Amino acid sequence: MSFVLDASIAISWCFHDEATEKTNTLLEKLEKSTAIVPSIWHLEVSNVLLMAEKHKRITYAGILEFFSLIEGLLIEVDTFTSEKSFNHIFSVAYEEKLTVYDAAYLELAMRRGLPLATKDKVLLNAAKRKHIKIAE
Repeated sequence: MSFVLDASIAISWCFHDEATEKTNTLLEKLEKSTAIVPSIWHLEVSNVLLMAEKHKRITYAGILEFFSLIEGLLIEVDTFTSEKSFNHIFSVAYEEKLTVYDAAYLELAMRRGLPLATKDKVLLNAAKRKHIKIAE
């Protein structure tokens, strides 16, 4: 079954100290399932990796290795994220006291009727309030 993939889950696949049984299970699910991501996802993941390299947490070669992993997964970019950002995503962010970036994941899960995979506690709580299933 498809699910909305937050950057926090993907980043855990890069940094072993952030990986959990749940995040590893989600990675395994992507052998047969498709992850749906908002159009900001690649930028968000790339920015985390850039900052991690700057702080000597990962090497450039390690980033390229992680990119190879990501490129081999079934990840579909939702093309309507930016069109929804001025009104619906902003409203979700405002109502749930989220960043617009986090609201993009929640709005996508709501619109597509999909479970949400995230490690972000604030986003998890907002998803529960909106009755969004949590991917496991």
